[in-house]
Amino acid sequence: MQAIILAAGMGKRLGELTKGNTKCMVKVNGVTLIDRVMKQLSKQPLEKVIIVVGYKGREVKEYLGNQYEGLSIQYIENPIYDKTNNIYSLSLAKEEMQKDDTLLIESDLIFEDSLFPLIINNANPNVALVAKYETWMDGTMVCIDEDNNIVNFVPKAAFHYEDTDKYYKTVNIYKFSKEFSKTKYVPFLDAYSKAVGNNEYYENVLRIISFLNSKDLKALPITNEKWYEIDDKQDLDIAEALFAEEEDILRKFYGRFGGYWRFPKMLDFCYLVNPYFSRSKIVDEMQANFRTLLSEYPSGMKVNTLLASKCWGVKEDYIVPGNGAAELIKALMEILPGTLGITRPTFEEYPNRRERESLVTFIPQNNEYRYTAHDLMDFFGKNPADNILLINPDNPSGNFIPMKDICLLADWCEKKNIRLIVDESFVDFSIDWENNTLLHNDILENYPHMLVMKSISKSYGVPGIRLGILCSADVDVISQIKKKVSIWNINSFCEFFMQIYTKYEKDYKNACDKFIKEREDFEKKLRQISFLRVIPSQANYFLVEVLPPFTANGLVLKMLKEFNILMRDCSGKGGFDGKQYMRIAVRDHKDNAKLVESLKQLER
Repeated sequence: MQAIILAAGMGKRLGELTKGNTKCMVKVNGVTLIDRVMKQLSKQPLEKVIIVVGYKGREVKEYLGNQYEGLSIQYIENPIYDKTNNIYSLSLAKEEMQKDDTLLIESDLIFEDSLFPLIINNANPNVALVAKYETWMDGTMVCIDEDNNIVNFVPKAAFHYEDTDKYYKTVNIYKFSKEFSKTKYVPFLDAYSKAVGNNEYYENVLRIISFLNSKDLKALPITNEKWYEIDDKQDLDIAEALFAEEEDILRKFYGRFGGYWRFPKMLDFCYLVNPYFSRSKIVDEMQANFRTLLSEYPSGMKVNTLLASKCWGVKEDYIVPGNGAAELIKALMEILPGTLGITRPTFEEYPNRRERESLVTFIPQNNEYRYTAHDLMDFFGKNPADNILLINPDNPSGNFIPMKDICLLADWCEKKNIRLIVDESFVDFSIDWENNTLLHNDILENYPHMLVMKSISKSYGVPGIRLGILCSADVDVISQIKKKVSIWNINSFCEFFMQIYTKYEKDYKNACDKFIKEREDFEKKLRQISFLRVIPSQANYFLVEVLPPFTANGLVLKMLKEFNILMRDCSGKGGFDGKQYMRIAVRDHKDNAKLVESLKQLER
């Protein structure tokens, strides 16, 4: 058996990364694609590797030479690489294809070592590796029957999103027998190139062959094996996360701050959203209006303030909507004078927006990081701060202070001329949640220097629309924030969500009630894991101490590598002093059960 690698293309979509080198010389985590694939091929029972080069082909030949770890290399040059496509590159190797069984590989792939043995050892002589369609995939799709025969190749022009449940993406690794190349593929390749030209794709030939006889080429679906096709910078960024070394993998994932739909097989137990409200028909109504919302400008601040006032029952002068709570946090931290009192461990977005010298830090002295309103008044009475931040329930501890005690703290702050900032982004996950919110005009007016922040993304499970609100009877502060943010800080999808939300308030109540029951069940099951100490929570996550034999970092890495489940290592957060803690989000019942079962496997 031999291998043919197609590496003649220019890789224009990678921009400056391919100005001086062809695509196969691009590095993923410091290793070139060609080095990676050659190392993988050198471990297989191959006679030689044939590389079709074109753009910057001389550099490739000089870099690799004529052998790689004992594996012989032969080169074929495509002199008109800039005027042709991969069908021509492959046609240049057609004589070699007829001499031996062949692995055909495209040079812009990165994949696990297991894929070559998988296809080489498959009993079928002619095989295409395929993967079930996912949203990141582009290019040729196929449809297969129950016997894994490829019954159709689906070009881009024939792609229909309503049929994606039937589609498989070609991984662009094939195995062809010498006989198949001689009697089928090469004759059809010659005829197709003569009739259509050289600026086409070799998959079109396979499409014709499969149409005439669907049993000539079998599909070999992969399951959990990792692979990626690198066409542009975004692809490279994702590939570097997927194939990162152990010491870098969490940094690569955490540093993305979201966008995990690009990793559709991964379960995200890091980011904190309501798993049930997104099942409301509010999403159907938004989807029905997608094209209109995409093509229309949103309204300005005045209209969106009115909508926010309608949704959360707060006077327009008292409320400002933001592009997520993050926009409002940034603006607020920039205008508040003086020192900021915080409780650690905490959500670091607030203190990260302040000078370190301006922070006055309270750390609860117990192993569950519990504290009360009286604890805060006692500490900040002795360690004064101009502003006090309270996240309630707190993140990551899940600590919760009841409404009557919040009001006690707010009254104390008013008398001390301290501004109290309450972030109640997670309050709708608390027991009796409807009576725990501060978003009432009379409460805001009773404590006119209090500011209340709420991330709608989290409690309503719609982080993609980016919506947060800040409320206060201090109309001067609210007015300042409105002036700091853009007049079009809210997009059309977000505006439409507020426009229609009140029709679905009952759905929201049911979603929150269902969530609380699920959290109770999840907590019981987590407590059965011997190496976890679960801290009670009134939020949509649990702070968990990781016990020997694991460390927090080690456990999070193991769960990601072995089960494709991402959790948050909190051991580096301020306030933990290196103690072994992680945070686990609460998802729906199916996902939570999968997490628990994966954790149980580590006990065996």
